[in-house]
Amino acid sequence: MTTDPRYPSLTFRQAYFDDPAAWAALVSLLQDTFGIDLDPLRRLGGADPTSMPLGWFDEDGTLVANLSAFAMPIVINGRVVRAGAFQSGAVRPEWRGRGLYRDVTRKALDWCAAQQFEAIVLYTDKPKLYEPYGFRALPFYTYSGPMPDAPGSAARARSLDPMVAEDLDLLRQALLTRTPVSDMIAVCESAAMFLINTQFDPDVRLSWLANERAVIAWKSEAEGHFTLVDVVAETIPPLSAILSGLGIEATSVAVLFSPDKLGCELLAQPLQSYTHFMIRSETPFALDAPAMLSPMADF
Repeated sequence: MTTDPRYPSLTFRQAYFDDPAAWAALVSLLQDTFGIDLDPLRRLGGADPTSMPLGWFDEDGTLVANLSAFAMPIVINGRVVRAGAFQSGAVRPEWRGRGLYRDVTRKALDWCAAQQFEAIVLYTDKPKLYEPYGFRALPFYTYSGPMPDAPGSAARARSLDPMVAEDLDLLRQALLTRTPVSDMIAVCESAAMFLINTQFDPDVRLSWLANERAVIAWKSEAEGHFTLVDVVAETIPPLSAILSGLGIEATSVAVLFSPDKLGCELLAQPLQSYTHFMIRSETPFALDAPAMLSPMADF
């Protein structure tokens, strides 16, 4: 814990996730700022073990400004990039405009430099906030097309619920041994992000394909339309096997990552989103083909 003459009523803390009161303060900050509830992550195995939260607390223990960094190795253009990531960046309204977010951003950048990351990535709806620090937006693309033929299969998927202990154990083991879902851009593991994202989007369904030993994250939001959100497996099964195992009947399919491992031809189209994926690195990165990180890796 440290104080600063610029903020005489505040105390800076880092690496505070072991303190239940401080964790609750972060949950409160994110709930009040973004309307999201991070607390279920405790039941799902906890925060990413590499996380470094950096925050300013007031005298009552309220977290007024925070930015967290963590290690997030990702594959870009077929190469594993030792990357860090920023998340949980927020400042309470009454404390904005006093330099607190600049302060935690600099601290997070210093921590990442000490970890010797090749790159730092983040999601934001305010890209201009991060451009002065060397971050640049990377355009993302989804893929879609008519439903491919799926061979018949006697085996059918079963649903998974992360809040059921047996299913959570299966999910966590699959996430530990997964292969990146794409060679264009994909996370190498990011278990905590996958698990908490199952709670943020109620439309995402999780299914287990026993024959393929694969967890499928998918949606069926409109009649006749199927969306593949992510695949967690040691070997990525083809799209035809996924559709067969799920018993899906639809006329069109969308894939929210590059389908280079799915054995199918789909059309790329720019992602329409209010958030931007940004990357900071000494050597600029550009994707060799249209792609995006699965939403299950959102952070």
